[in-house]
Amino acid sequence: MDSSKTSADQPLHGVRVLEIGHFIAAPLATQTLLDLGADVIKLETQGGDSARSAGWTADPYGPMFCAYNRGKRSIVLDLKEEGPRLMARKLALSCDVVVSNMRPGSLEKQGLGAEQLRSESPRLIYGRVSGFGNSGPSALRPGFDIAAQAESGMMSLNGEADRDPVRIGFTVVDILAANALTVGVLSSLLRRSTTGKGDTIDISLIDVAVSSLALQWGHYRKTGTHPLRTGNGQPSVAPAADVIPARNGAIVLAAYMQPHFERLCLTLGHPEIAQDARFATNHARVQNRPALLATLGQAMRQFDAEDLVQKLTEGGIVSGVIRSMDEVKPGRAGVSQDLFVDVEANGLSPMSLPGLPFTSEGSRRMGGRLPGLGEHTDEILLELEQALATH
Repeated sequence: MDSSKTSADQPLHGVRVLEIGHFIAAPLATQTLLDLGADVIKLETQGGDSARSAGWTADPYGPMFCAYNRGKRSIVLDLKEEGPRLMARKLALSCDVVVSNMRPGSLEKQGLGAEQLRSESPRLIYGRVSGFGNSGPSALRPGFDIAAQAESGMMSLNGEADRDPVRIGFTVVDILAANALTVGVLSSLLRRSTTGKGDTIDISLIDVAVSSLALQWGHYRKTGTHPLRTGNGQPSVAPAADVIPARNGAIVLAAYMQPHFERLCLTLGHPEIAQDARFATNHARVQNRPALLATLGQAMRQFDAEDLVQKLTEGGIVSGVIRSMDEVKPGRAGVSQDLFVDVEANGLSPMSLPGLPFTSEGSRRMGGRLPGLGEHTDEILLELEQALATH
């Protein structure tokens, strides 16, 4: 669905957003704003959003671009030229929200920085994502997800104890930053509705990554010891997030509270496991985790993974089948029937990708077209000219 066709009952209907961003953090935030009813204009240079070609050469719609840009309108302006730069400034000032994840200082050189725009339009809400903050000695460092995972301590927690630290297998910090930016924009829009004042929202990948580890910081402050890498298991409880093979697959399992562990053993038909001195208490299970997993694995090999999770669910035990992406289906294991939406682009077959991860009376999951590079330039400039003529 095109953003111009959103309905008046959506919470952000009538809100216009200018995105000056690339890759994930800013585009995902504006994708959510679009799904809530906003009209999102994507300002691109001649080369386009880097996500169009990141690891992809077959067409101008790389996987990363497909994930976070449906329904937007694309305008191309050469910000190195004075005329297009002035037009970009006018466009930004005509919007309710500007969102960016460009390197600190780069947009200020074009007259598109937060302070520059808000001095002329105090109602403007400006959200910006940096890698390591907008000031200080680290501000100009390239701000990629992987660097934030490393610098925040996140990677030090991930992986096996006797192996090198491992990055989380997707761009988790970018995703968290996008969600934080979305919350910031929404809260600023609410504040503006009562005060009339705009806002500047500053988010850094490093702050988001460190903040996400609040539980681990609690452990560190309380004990003075660093949390340890323990692979899939949790360091102080067992079994917890441990992977155990079944007959035709594997499951992840959490049953570390004593009543849950006893119920697990009973459900498996082996209540004697809970009486084994090596496993009789949580402390003992943590100390004997390899033996615990081997013993549980032997008991679980009699079950198919799907049947086992069903049996454990009936027993009130937290578990889940470890699935590959081709095994994740709408309506299966609680995935919403309408979670996946159609994403289209000129010359390409529609693809089914996850949409908005929540529902409400004022929002709905909707597909949309990916914009060609600069596809809406003339349309947007005409709208801007008409708007300026009426003021």
